[in-house]
Amino acid sequence: MGLPEIGVVLVVAMLVFGPDRLPDLAKQAAGFVRTLRRMADNAKDDLGRELGEDLSGLNLRDLDPREIVRRNFLDEDDTTPAAIKESRILRPGETPPYDPEST
Repeated sequence: MGLPEIGVVLVVAMLVFGPDRLPDLAKQAAGFVRTLRRMADNAKDDLGRELGEDLSGLNLRDLDPREIVRRNFLDEDDTTPAAIKESRILRPGETPPYDPEST
């Protein structure tokens, strides 16, 4: 969400709940977010304990498929694949390269 969307949500909340109840609702929302984060941390700790010593240092972000592709197929210095770096744009009428072993 960007700044304009947050502004619209705040204006709608002000109109619906009024300025008197809005601070109490903000406190409740903050408490809910805190509780949700604590529950997620506890679940992560429980999972680490259940997996044992071997996988206790496992970062869940490493299991994200996008991260796996980024780590294994993309260069460290750049976010573009190496095959794209080596390619070039063909001139009009030029035949594309052909690899007989690939077909």
